[in-house]
Amino acid sequence: MHSTADFQKIKLLIFDIDGTLTDGSYSCSADGKSIKFFNIHDQHWLKLAIRAGLKTALLSARNDEINRIFASDSMISKCVFSAKNKLDSFNELCAEMEVSPEECLYAGDDVVDLPPMKRAGIAVTPADAVAVMDEASPWRTAAAGGKGVAYEIVYRVLSEQGTLDQVLERYRQ
Repeated sequence: MHSTADFQKIKLLIFDIDGTLTDGSYSCSADGKSIKFFNIHDQHWLKLAIRAGLKTALLSARNDEINRIFASDSMISKCVFSAKNKLDSFNELCAEMEVSPEECLYAGDDVVDLPPMKRAGIAVTPADAVAVMDEASPWRTAAAGGKGVAYEIVYRVLSEQGTLDQVLERYRQ
């Protein structure tokens, strides 16, 4: 498992979308638009991560309108959609956001996420991710994809970095 020192280095949280921030289900409306369900707690805690000074990013092979809406509503720092090679996209994100791979936490659920997860300082996979993900991630969240994965990750990062109480102070008054 990762140490507090590992968490102290984290400056950028990168999330896969389908299967990590959603449960991986995919359907379309009659007009061909994607229908996905995101967790409202995840969205709020992503905003809290930003408030605490962390950068956030989404990295997805898909380019659905609903992904862009979620990213905008969540105030995500940077998004890469239609990523054909997630490791190349991960490396480009690090360079663009001026962080080293070791300063990134990457959360993903399927084999396409393995290469960036192996490069990231911390790799996390949802509870219901495919078994092979354990090759890259010593941490499986208690939450399944789309059921609070980002909340669990952000809570842990802020706790380990000692900023959780400061972020929550405004709600405790």
